[in-house]
Amino acid sequence: MIKTRITEFFGIERPIVQGGLMWIARSELASAVGNAGGIGFMTALTFPDPEDFRAEIKKCRELTDKPFGVNLTFLPTMRPPDYPAYIQVCVDEGVQFIETAGRNPEPYMEQIKSAGIKVVHKCTSVRHAVKAEKVGCDAVSIDGFEAAGHPGEDDVTTMILVPLTRDAISLPIIASGGLGDGRGLVGALGLGADGINMGTRFVATREAPVHPNVKQALVDHNERDTRLIMRTLRNTERVMHNPVVDEVLAIESRGNTQIADIAPFVSGLVGKEMLEQGQMDKGILAAGQTMGFVRDIPTCRELLDRIMTDAEQIIREKFTQVVSS
Repeated sequence: MIKTRITEFFGIERPIVQGGLMWIARSELASAVGNAGGIGFMTALTFPDPEDFRAEIKKCRELTDKPFGVNLTFLPTMRPPDYPAYIQVCVDEGVQFIETAGRNPEPYMEQIKSAGIKVVHKCTSVRHAVKAEKVGCDAVSIDGFEAAGHPGEDDVTTMILVPLTRDAISLPIIASGGLGDGRGLVGALGLGADGINMGTRFVATREAPVHPNVKQALVDHNERDTRLIMRTLRNTERVMHNPVVDEVLAIESRGNTQIADIAPFVSGLVGKEMLEQGQMDKGILAAGQTMGFVRDIPTCRELLDRIMTDAEQIIREKFTQVVSS
């Protein structure tokens, strides 16, 4: 059994976190991860109406008595969601953990922390982690360049980011990006993290509420099958390679790209339809280089059991060898 500051922080058995996944991180997945000994985070903005989000929290509580959290991403947009309303739902429903991402959560920290909610901020650089500690966050999730979705603009890998972040802050650290098995867990702990976050790997599980074609696509692709789009907009996103992605890259290659030029291809609603209908050439799918580790579609419990068994075996074998020598 591996106990760390992250297992203590969340009150969980295993130092494994299922991060926010737009449209995917719903009650079915978050509860399954919790029941398997980790912790899942539902994505608040999957639900356009805060009251729909409230209903999903209640549903999750019916599916598990284990801890779970909520992801709330502060997006740069002309029409921002009513973030205080989503936070108030978390307060009303007794949510204990909020994972913030995107912009600095400082404007919302008073509302969140006054309710006793702990904040995990998702960062893509050491400087962001330092700022998160300064504004009162309780833990950080540090995303390396291998990660799916938005890995930042610095292109620094998990191998470098985790130990540098450990040197810079005293908060518990969750490593994210390129992690999908027991070897990754042991490696992350060795680098100074207190646990790992997985996104892509959890999409290819039985409980993930997406079309089977999406899960099979993750099995069929490998670590070389991602592309980086929206680099010209400095809003880089790592996604699975498909013809739609090639169209986006072709538009960006012409120069002077505006978000309106690629909006029909990268729209969240188009991506939602792809996840529901399984038409893998219809939209874009955020996916990390961890796809190389995805070779099957287990239940969340099977996946976490496997990760922990492999990690504990590695620790026993490798560390025994070091001590013996």
